[in-house]
Amino acid sequence: MFNVTKKSMQWGEETLTLETGKVARQADGTVIATLGETSVMANVTFAKQQKPGQDFFPLTVHYQEKYYAAGKVPGGFFKREARPTEKETLTARLIDRPIRPLFVPGFKNEVLVMCTVLSHDLVNDPDIVAMIAASAALTISGAPFMGPIAGARVGFEDGEYVLNPTVDDMQDLRLNPEQRLDLVVAGTKNAVMMVESEAYELTEAEMLGAVNFAHEQIQPVIDLIVSLAEEAAKEPFDFAAPDYSDLYAAVKAAGEEQMRAAFAITDKQERTAAVAAARDAIKEALSDEQLEDENLGSALKKLEASILRGDVVKTGKRIDGRKTDEIRDIVCETGFLPRTHGSALFTRGETQGLVVTTLGTGDDEQFIDALHGNFKSNFLLHYNFPPYSVGEVGRVGSPGRREIGHGKLAWRALQAVLPAATDFPYTIRVVSEITESNGSSSMASVCGGSLSMMDAGVPLKAPVAGVAMGLILEDDGSYAILSDILGDEDHLGDMDFKVAGTENGITSLQMDIKVAGITPEIMEKALEQAKAGRLHILGEMGKALTEAKGFSAHAPRIETMNIPTDKIREVIGSGGKVIREIVETSGAKVDINDDGVIKIASSNGDAIQKAYDMIHAIVAEPEEGAIYKGKVVKIVDFGAFVNFFGKRDGLVHVSQIENRRLNHPSDVLKEGQEVWVKLLGFDDRGKVRLSMKVVDQETGEPAAPEKKEEAAD
Repeated sequence: MFNVTKKSMQWGEETLTLETGKVARQADGTVIATLGETSVMANVTFAKQQKPGQDFFPLTVHYQEKYYAAGKVPGGFFKREARPTEKETLTARLIDRPIRPLFVPGFKNEVLVMCTVLSHDLVNDPDIVAMIAASAALTISGAPFMGPIAGARVGFEDGEYVLNPTVDDMQDLRLNPEQRLDLVVAGTKNAVMMVESEAYELTEAEMLGAVNFAHEQIQPVIDLIVSLAEEAAKEPFDFAAPDYSDLYAAVKAAGEEQMRAAFAITDKQERTAAVAAARDAIKEALSDEQLEDENLGSALKKLEASILRGDVVKTGKRIDGRKTDEIRDIVCETGFLPRTHGSALFTRGETQGLVVTTLGTGDDEQFIDALHGNFKSNFLLHYNFPPYSVGEVGRVGSPGRREIGHGKLAWRALQAVLPAATDFPYTIRVVSEITESNGSSSMASVCGGSLSMMDAGVPLKAPVAGVAMGLILEDDGSYAILSDILGDEDHLGDMDFKVAGTENGITSLQMDIKVAGITPEIMEKALEQAKAGRLHILGEMGKALTEAKGFSAHAPRIETMNIPTDKIREVIGSGGKVIREIVETSGAKVDINDDGVIKIASSNGDAIQKAYDMIHAIVAEPEEGAIYKGKVVKIVDFGAFVNFFGKRDGLVHVSQIENRRLNHPSDVLKEGQEVWVKLLGFDDRGKVRLSMKVVDQETGEPAAPEKKEEAAD
């Protein structure tokens, strides 16, 4: 009934297995990839005909984590998987980016790739397994896919690269100083196609070494996919790239001169309008048959690309007049908004980000219900890209994949320099509002985010800047590397290479390649050129702010204190009674962790001190010989009981009340009276012994010793 094909190999510490032929046989290609006990099923289907008038490649990649894979029930009211989590969205992008450029040029049939996590061993991250499964499914599907690709994750510990580190090793790297890298690389047999990373000030050489290490490690995986395809692949889909050379010649003859003049305009809005006018002029010169040709859009894009790319490589001059390694003018402002905790306006050419930082308490941490477990995050970065930022109209809704991806890239770049939570016990939320965009708004978010946090008083280890690099690689091997690329250079170029970091090293690297000819030499040169650009931007940022400012008057103050874990119950009280009383009495917000760390937050310093004193009185132990102010709570024949330390009472014996004989303690004391007492010690049964007579009841200072009368001669 089943025609199963199965291939396995040892990969690092685990066995990697690819299997097809048993499940989802009606899909064009289905592969279940298993690494250790993590299994992901990838299903590929593609339309056999192109939709009429389709002028783009409609590839859709979905990645789904099923909670049953880890033996969990989803949280929430409905108890089923709902909208994609951030991890699912980012992983879908991770798979999409390296496979999209590898479809045969001109193929515009709809393609759907669905990756479903079936089993998770909580050791091997399913994102790499999903990428391998998707590549294998595409390779055997018959689709015109020029793969296969494979992916790997690389760690960097004690100067050594680690292949596919465990989920725990990669969890919250900020708290693991020995692990300095979380790098994902995807590539073909001969080229790297995609890089995504979170790093801790690695040098350019260390990053390049990690990329090369990953590319070496994926070679046997690519061979395994080829081996599977040799036995299980379907017949290749009958597709030939359309020949529109005659149409392109007509388009070029009709409008090359006007299009070249349009691209010579340096202002983005004017250039966009001129390019649109040139397109319209070209269309007016074409015949009805040529206008109806479905390849017209491709011909127009090819003309635009040839003009932009050819001029840059030949002359070294870009469409806005800059040299290839030149950064646009930068203006930085901090304290831009009066009531926020921290704000910055970062403008680089025609790209601008208004970035705002808000400081919160432990209650504001984000609770994440992940497949491998539940955890909290105290650093949030949200990126918004409204239509007006590019002068367009459009529908505004929930964040899309692009916004989530760009926000995560900026998050990775900045979180490497955050202070430890024990030193800065705040939840930090950074929001980047892109108000103008013409290339590299994610890197503007990094620069603005760094300035905004310092403006809010966050003691960053060092400022962080980011720069986007581009590449134009011609068929003859000539190329140009571009610093701080424009939107058109990104759209019509061959590489999007974003590097962020401090003066000391790289904190994030993201790379997407559109051609399969990037050599290590080109990548090394791009990294060095990016370093020069990053240092230049850091210098410009330093003109606005170089270190953390004081706190805004509107930001909460947080003090931390540590208590023994066995005292947590006493501070909370039965049903939370004690901690509620502390909050209501002091006016401060109190958050207690399971490890005994207490955060006390308020914009009022007196409220923080009052809550601190109340908690200290509960958890601290009274010191023998110390003087305390207390209150008489009960009077008995032999003395008075005084509440002197939190809820702790002690006995002042009648002989210790005053330096004279009393008939009864009530002669000088009454219930509710405040008195000063000294802790004399504890009796054999642990009872507290207090004294009033050795303390000056007016000042609380030790009483002066009485002078003995001199004996008569």
